[in-house]
Amino acid sequence: MSEKTISVDRLESIISVFGSLDENLLLIENEFDVRIIDRNSELILSGAEDNIHYAERTINALMKLASKGEPIEAQNVNHIINLIRDGQESKIDDIYRDLVCISAKGKPIKAKTLGQKKYIEAINNNTVTLSIGPAGTGKTFLAVACAVAAFRAKSINRIILTRPAVEAGERLGFLPGDMQSKVDPYLRPLYDALFELMGAETYNKYLEKGNIEVAPLAYMRGRTLDDSFIILDEAQNTSREQMKMFLTRLGFGSKIVITGDITQIDLPPDKTSGLRDAMRILDNVPDIAICKLDASDVVRHALVSKIIEAYDRRDKRKQS
Repeated sequence: MSEKTISVDRLESIISVFGSLDENLLLIENEFDVRIIDRNSELILSGAEDNIHYAERTINALMKLASKGEPIEAQNVNHIINLIRDGQESKIDDIYRDLVCISAKGKPIKAKTLGQKKYIEAINNNTVTLSIGPAGTGKTFLAVACAVAAFRAKSINRIILTRPAVEAGERLGFLPGDMQSKVDPYLRPLYDALFELMGAETYNKYLEKGNIEVAPLAYMRGRTLDDSFIILDEAQNTSREQMKMFLTRLGFGSKIVITGDITQIDLPPDKTSGLRDAMRILDNVPDIAICKLDASDVVRHALVSKIIEAYDRRDKRKQS
């Protein structure tokens, strides 16, 4: 049994790092099998020497982030633990360095994981970006944040958000209202992201002026979209023909971001997902990036990543 003492200069950093009811502290203790005691502006770590070393590096990294005003949540702690275990500690500062945009409430929007940082860089450096990953990895939200940032910088004139209404099927006809009312429930995640980033009043103003368009994928046919930031969400539910149709809408001065989760395809078994097809066909095409996010990039409740990993293990067992 070894012991290590860490001196703490700023009490507020420790409070932030420990988290509500010391939940972050308990995460570190359980992950590395160590005991951490807070005593008179010092942290005393006890346990196996190697485990103490990992725990100390994790705490120091978290305190450094806290001193910069970064919020410390369970997701951050889990991701930093994984980076330190993988020997990628030097990349922690890079993750939180770049600001994507500011939300309507003044909240800075930044990448929270290494995968998200690479995703944002891909969007900035390529005309077409495909983002594939499980729920909770920020695929849609970060794409909308990049679109809002580009719109505010006046590098594009329109934000166009679309997704297939495959889940609706024949049930669309039984929903009340006109076609827009029928598809609105399927576009709700896109509305939510825009409301948070722009505010409802600003969103409605630009919607009326035609600078923002949220529409089902079928409305894209026959159009050429210039000077636009176009996001196709839930792309795993497109057919091959729909994906080709969408990609060929690209006009001058535009960007396309396509997001989807190939583990949640709602198409009939005899239909090939347009997203799967595009990943194969567009691989290694210049100016097109394919980003793959995984459970380590989940920024929802920490349990979500464990659920995704459990399902992944089940799928691998079935394949073998």
